[in-house]
Amino acid sequence: MNTIKKMLGIVWMLMAPALVIFMFWQALEKIGVASAATKANTTLQWSIILLIFTPICIGFFIFGRYAWSNEYDHLPESSKEIDD
Repeated sequence: MNTIKKMLGIVWMLMAPALVIFMFWQALEKIGVASAATKANTTLQWSIILLIFTPICIGFFIFGRYAWSNEYDHLPESSKEIDD
């Protein structure tokens, strides 16, 4: 199971920047194709999409980094095992 976590960590670390790049590419493409009447609305929609999903992708990358560095090898089973 730890090997699967580690491999999925690599997948998440590679997927996060790919998703951000893909979203920016799509935003530029859709804004460029929009007519003059709908350009402001399309720009606003894609700005909101990028504002919401970019931090999510950063979280994917951080989660993948922790999985790759074996931070999830042993998860606590009770609150007594948690050390501060």
